[in-house]
Amino acid sequence: MTKLNSRIETTGRIPDEAAGGLLHIDLDALAANWRALRDSAGGAETAAVVKANAYGTGIEQAVPALLRAGCRTFFVAHLSEAIRARAVAPDATIYVLNGLLTGTGPTYAEHDLRPVLGSRDEIEEWAAFSRAQGSRLRAAIHVDTGMNRLGLTVSESLELGGRDVLRDFEPALLMSHFVGAEESENPLNTRQIDAFRAVRQALPGIPASLANSSGIYLAQKPHFDLVRPGYALYGGNPTPDQANPMRPVVGLEGRIVQLRWVEADETVGYNGRWTATSRRRIATISVGYADGYPRSASARGHSGETLLAGMALVAGRPCPFAGTVSMDLITIDVTEAADQVKRGDSVTLIGGDLTVDEVGRRAGTIGYEILTNLRARYARTYRGGEG
Repeated sequence: MTKLNSRIETTGRIPDEAAGGLLHIDLDALAANWRALRDSAGGAETAAVVKANAYGTGIEQAVPALLRAGCRTFFVAHLSEAIRARAVAPDATIYVLNGLLTGTGPTYAEHDLRPVLGSRDEIEEWAAFSRAQGSRLRAAIHVDTGMNRLGLTVSESLELGGRDVLRDFEPALLMSHFVGAEESENPLNTRQIDAFRAVRQALPGIPASLANSSGIYLAQKPHFDLVRPGYALYGGNPTPDQANPMRPVVGLEGRIVQLRWVEADETVGYNGRWTATSRRRIATISVGYADGYPRSASARGHSGETLLAGMALVAGRPCPFAGTVSMDLITIDVTEAADQVKRGDSVTLIGGDLTVDEVGRRAGTIGYEILTNLRARYARTYRGGEG
């Protein structure tokens, strides 16, 4: 067995030299972002949303780093994520945002987890399970103030105050979710805040939570008792109309596996959708959409055109993608840096001016999707997170 085989089998991780892409995660920056959000939350408890494998950074690494920073409450989307978080945070409060799947009460109780109840059926089932357990088990109540996805309607929520069912379990949190808090002037923000306050008044004594990352920075300061940042923790900008107050957490590099010259009028990539207008130097890197890099970042047209498409930093220079992002490979026009690159070099796909927000914009999507698509094929390196 080679040393490389032994390392893969022993650690289950991909060594740097065996990976086409290198993912760098700064846990110190993650902790610093949580502290900055806490300091902006007006004294409200600051939780952390760690769904989607902690936005691609790894639940098993991100949750302990956030615990050391002082976070005590976590939110995930699925029960399986909650069990992973519980394994590394035995004393934390953990909520499952997507609600109570039928028959999962025993699993919640076994791991001391809290469902976010968003319908009358879920409330009835959790109340019945609590009665059977002989204990007022804790859960959150989700009120829909405008998203129209999950949650009780405002009218349903207002009717809860007089119902005996709330005596069978402990409503530990009353929560809702902003539709567009990143749009600071969106009138929906004020309407949602007003609706949520009305429900809170009808259900007194329950800690309340409305603000996500962007909600923390709204002028109305709708912090209530607990805020639930997610995207901003991982370096995304919660205030898109202003400078980003967060530190970058994620960096991504791709390794050059081949360099070639392409002559004028030759095409690059599947279906020949990108054409060289002059002799161009093309680098192929070992990253593609199977690694989670979006195919929508593909470059179509001709070299030299200004395209909204993917880009890499090559020897510090911005170099545009050339052609279609394929399953395992991306081709980049590195002509402007041709004398500075060689086979085996790494190029930056996320980092520096290529923030997660900018990468998302160039792919016609959002930074959230860029982060949560980060795949297991990357070699991962973690910095900090201790103490």
